[in-house]
Amino acid sequence: MSAASVAGVPGTSRLSINQGTIKHASLAEALRATTDAGVPAIGLWREPVQEVGLDVAASMVADSGLRVSTHCRSGFFTMPEGPARRAAIDDNRRAIEEAATLAAAGADGSVAVLVLVAGALPDGSRDLIGARARVRDAIGELAPYAADAGVQLAIEPLHPMYASDRCVVSTLGQALDIAADFEPSVVGVTVDTFHIWWDPDVLPQIARAGREGRIATYQVCDWKTPLPADVLLSRHYPGDGVIDFASLTSAVEDTGYDRDVEVEIFNADIWSRPAATIARETAASFGSAVAPHLRAP
Repeated sequence: MSAASVAGVPGTSRLSINQGTIKHASLAEALRATTDAGVPAIGLWREPVQEVGLDVAASMVADSGLRVSTHCRSGFFTMPEGPARRAAIDDNRRAIEEAATLAAAGADGSVAVLVLVAGALPDGSRDLIGARARVRDAIGELAPYAADAGVQLAIEPLHPMYASDRCVVSTLGQALDIAADFEPSVVGVTVDTFHIWWDPDVLPQIARAGREGRIATYQVCDWKTPLPADVLLSRHYPGDGVIDFASLTSAVEDTGYDRDVEVEIFNADIWSRPAATIARETAASFGSAVAPHLRAP
């Protein structure tokens, strides 16, 4: 990793801005805002990449000089066997190809990591255990394809409030249990502070993830109440809420994790600002709340 930092913001040499943080920016605008802010890495999203096409997107990433920290997101395969599940598996294979191509286009230090969100409890179902089993089965289908492509699948547990409509994997422990049947280089986990900060077992599970070599990416943002009506848009800049970034970041660092750290925020108020402003504010919040707890490069 480069030892460079954002000008005036110490400790940001491992900062990555997840493209979801600047959601309304095109791929070109997101790359420009990130580079102009002096941020060295970006986490890409599939929709802006697909808007320009994979080959064009890869060329744009190469020209930007940025590292690629992750590709977001795929998964959504909790449905029973049938045409919808087959379509989801096929789409995940395309996402794996995208992740491999974009990481290859990124600067030195880029990693081919595809973030997986499991998917919701199927309509009309109360079978949470069965839905989680189908997640494991889907990853079993995808793992050989990911291994051949050199892509690490990163299972992301989401806060339990999303279990019914977005993700049936709610804890880091559940994600690690699913990953356990696969090689760590192929199936890992996403450690996202927003989703796991509340878990009384979070620190031991971070240590477990480290021992098993499964931390594919570390994502940060803050939790602040009251939550908005759309709880999906309730993420805040690090330092603006109640999450203890000192303990969580130190725990991740203690595992030997040395990849980029992404700031991923879904917040309508933040999204309404110019991309350049968001990038600068992201760097500043990361520099004050997270960077002090990262080991020096």
